[in-house]
Amino acid sequence: MFKPDPFKDDTLFEPIEKTGRAFWLIFGVSFAVFVVGLGYYVQQLRNGLGVTGMMQPVTWGFYIINFVFFIGISHAGTLISAILRLTQAEWRRPITRMAEVITAIVLAIGGLHPIIDLGRPDRVLNVFRAGRLQSPLLWDVTCITAYFAASTVYLFLPLIPDIALLRDRKKKFHWLYSFLSWGWKGTPAQWKVLNRAINIMMIAVIPIAVSVHTVISYIFAMTLQPGWHSTIFGPYFVVGAIFSGIAALFIVMIAFRKAFHLEGYLKEIHFQQLSKLLLAMSVLWFYFTFCEYLTGTYGGEPREMTTIMYKFSGPYAPFFWTMVIFNFVIPMVFLSNRKLRKVPGILIASIAVVIGMWLERLIIVVPTLENPALPVMRSIYIPSMTEIALLAAAVAVFVMGFLGFSKLFPLISVWECQEGRALSVSETSERIETYLPDAEAQHVRD
Repeated sequence: MFKPDPFKDDTLFEPIEKTGRAFWLIFGVSFAVFVVGLGYYVQQLRNGLGVTGMMQPVTWGFYIINFVFFIGISHAGTLISAILRLTQAEWRRPITRMAEVITAIVLAIGGLHPIIDLGRPDRVLNVFRAGRLQSPLLWDVTCITAYFAASTVYLFLPLIPDIALLRDRKKKFHWLYSFLSWGWKGTPAQWKVLNRAINIMMIAVIPIAVSVHTVISYIFAMTLQPGWHSTIFGPYFVVGAIFSGIAALFIVMIAFRKAFHLEGYLKEIHFQQLSKLLLAMSVLWFYFTFCEYLTGTYGGEPREMTTIMYKFSGPYAPFFWTMVIFNFVIPMVFLSNRKLRKVPGILIASIAVVIGMWLERLIIVVPTLENPALPVMRSIYIPSMTEIALLAAAVAVFVMGFLGFSKLFPLISVWECQEGRALSVSETSERIETYLPDAEAQHVRD
């Protein structure tokens, strides 16, 4: 039975046991941004949503844009990790932990934005008191809650052997690791139970993850608003979520690879393999975007065309065409060229995609509300400093959450890397042998 060694792979434990000035500087700046954002939110609680740029008919602004955006990024983790585990992709081992952490942190951040958007947080209880089964809002709360619970469990289960390694190293927080390791000894029976639990969660989280962004799309698609009422929104949102999630994962991987000198674990091959998936998602995203606007334009319905032209050549044209360039042109240039498909090029493409996908959420939400189906007075949405500060605070919370996790647990699964060295080469060879074509067999005649 494989048994990981707590005194090997010291590089993976260094972020926990050594803290440099850069860590405290980044954490301190992020905390300051968070405090400023918190101050603006307290002001919103006192004065109401009038401190925001939202008004009739644009009642959704940055908060809902950020909600859809952050929930989308959460698909980088559990869904991608589960698919890579399910397909037994051996190159997944240094990647899955970071992906799963992104899901847990970003889901918590994204899930708070609808509450912020309510103005009065106590109103969220109305979803439970008076929720209707035919309302996508109730489905949304249910799916996100289930996804957060499943993702947290899926993150914790593979952590248990690494927590036991930290406990056995007898460093700081020994009491915490002793508690969280749940008496892990690495016996054959424990490994059997752990692997079975991981496999169960691996299968369960895939449909849950897909359902989350599908249901979020229903919040828009189930209305009769021009630009929203579309049958393609479900898969369109899921593809966009995976697309932005992979880009966010790349940014985190590259940042921590550089900061903690993890080049020996996060190798060029890992970026090459995952970048192919990012390129495929870019093409899929463009396909869905093309289909969405082609059908709307071909139909020529007046209110639909007003909204489309508002994006193509109206006030939101700069945002729309920047979105297309960032989500399709830049990834195609950097990821389809072998010379450019290196770590710096992948980083540029990933940053472009994250920005482009935020713009896509903006393009979906605001132009439709500025061009309502009913003949009411129109207005131009201009976000206030409160909304901008809370967006910055959300990013700061993500940075602090990731840094905090890196000080308590390994960002790369230690036991999976050691297991890969010890067992995977032979196991993979045996698996390949099972599906390779047989050599020419002799025909036995009766």
